[in-house]
Amino acid sequence: MDDRLPAHLEVSGLIRAVQAQGGFATVIAKGERDAGTLIVICCENGTKLRAYERMPQLDGTRDWVLSKSQDTENPQEFAEYLARRQRQDSDLWILELDIANAERFIGIVHCNN
Repeated sequence: MDDRLPAHLEVSGLIRAVQAQGGFATVIAKGERDAGTLIVICCENGTKLRAYERMPQLDGTRDWVLSKSQDTENPQEFAEYLARRQRQDSDLWILELDIANAERFIGIVHCNN
């Protein structure tokens, strides 16, 4: 039995949490309402984009993993990565969180911020 939170509820919760802290959050691509997968783009003031996806772990859990960082010398590569992921997974949601230390909203803590 899969007891994951439906994708649309998780997306809605993340948006509200970021907005409550004064940030901006938006859905870039809408996936399957209940069982869609999710890529979360973390950034601050629209810069230094980082894409996180949940990946299955050996113990059966699914942890957020950094799958792509924006290269400042080739920013188009980041958009191409997202487009490729969308072609691979029609159920994919892409959500952008634009706020300082955006990773905290998906449970990733950075000590050097």
